[in-house]
Amino acid sequence: MHTDIDRCVRAVQSKDARFDGWFFTAVLTTGIYCRPSCPVPPPKPENMRFYPSAAAAQQSGFRACKRCRPDASPGSPLWNERADLTARAMRLIADGVIDRGGVPGLAAGLGYSTRQIERQLLAELGAGPLALARAQRAQTARLLIETSDLPMADIAFAAGFSSVRTFNDTVREVFALAPTELRRRASGSRPSATAGTLSLRLPFRAPLCPDNLFGHLVATAVPGVEEWRGGAYRRTLRLPYGHGVVELRPRPDHIACRLSLTDLRDLTGAISRCRRLLDLDADPVAVDEQLRADPVLAPLVDKAPGRRVPRTVDAAEFAVRAVLGQQVSTAAARTHAHRLVLAHGEPVDDPQGGLTHLFPTAQALTALDPESLALPRSRRTTLTTITAALADDGLGLDAGSDWARARARLAALPGIGPWTVDVIAMRALGDPDAFVPTDLGLRRAAQELGLPATPAALTARAAAWRPWRAYAVQYLWATDDHPINLMPV
Repeated sequence: MHTDIDRCVRAVQSKDARFDGWFFTAVLTTGIYCRPSCPVPPPKPENMRFYPSAAAAQQSGFRACKRCRPDASPGSPLWNERADLTARAMRLIADGVIDRGGVPGLAAGLGYSTRQIERQLLAELGAGPLALARAQRAQTARLLIETSDLPMADIAFAAGFSSVRTFNDTVREVFALAPTELRRRASGSRPSATAGTLSLRLPFRAPLCPDNLFGHLVATAVPGVEEWRGGAYRRTLRLPYGHGVVELRPRPDHIACRLSLTDLRDLTGAISRCRRLLDLDADPVAVDEQLRADPVLAPLVDKAPGRRVPRTVDAAEFAVRAVLGQQVSTAAARTHAHRLVLAHGEPVDDPQGGLTHLFPTAQALTALDPESLALPRSRRTTLTTITAALADDGLGLDAGSDWARARARLAALPGIGPWTVDVIAMRALGDPDAFVPTDLGLRRAAQELGLPATPAALTARAAAWRPWRAYAVQYLWATDDHPINLMPV
């Protein structure tokens, strides 16, 4: 995108918010970089330079605009649409892998050498993994500076900096303000928060239809792990350094997010997982434009544009829940999952609501007695098989997973059929083209709309929807009156 100069100039001149996060505009005369929708008068085209990442702009000596806050724009949709090395690396960096394990940890997660990863990221993003992680640390630091009363030293280490000096230097370089000045500027607009919580705004590209997004999460919520309370979806989070509780509330132009963490070093990863859960980095204009070209889907898109794919904060958790949901109702799947939570989940305190447990780890579930499960014998075998594979990390379902390899490994397990593979690919791996032609609800919707109802014929008909078939599924599911399609009250 950033190499198409004419298109970038038009986007900046029209202040087109659809391109926020796709590229960044640096201004030679001011030394700052902005998002395309920056409200200040656009510079002359000859003074513009375009970069594919904030890190690349920073490396070239530009600082972030104080007005449009380009570091807080939605992430590029490319990293969730693609499954190549760059996209996988970006998903892992967003999850905080470099802060925890350095570039060697990133390389180990991807199965490539550090040199290969460095070369690939530099070629496409104009910045290496360390620079990309540094830009992310700066944004995390800014969030903590502006939304908490934590001492600056605590913020430095929570954001992933190795020293307070590095933290101070980076904040000054990126934002042209000292950390204390950033806090002073934000003090008048800081949202109120209870002790131990952080209040954040999660941006997204408009439009966003919250109905099926929150409706699905709430209708399938596991008691004790998830709940709908006071107009917000709440759930517990298992994170690398500890655990947390998140509250997500839809607003017209953002998602209001309240986070309570036992270890602030988990902030970056928690935000990344919440964004992935709600599919907030999607490009709904591109998705809806293609789906609208189908005369059957066009009325559905026009009625409620901007549908997202409800995903997950924990791929291993979702894989277990997908097996529990095989050939049973939503209510039955919730009951089975709740029993596992009570027997094997870790208790947590939630003074603000009714959450009681973390969903059990795959390692904890390997100790369960199959005979204690109120499931058919074949389903018990499938559950114990997939938990063993997850515990051994033999499936590769993390943020940097190779989608094709993960699909193949899932399909090789006994009892894991096409529906389970596809629904895990859609919601756990984040594949935007995952399709579930054997799903009963999808086939019923297709039949009512005059589409082919058999899996093979429906798959052939859906070829025109690629690479957005997972989004087409959301529009088709929405034709039913199932609770997953209704915004809870």
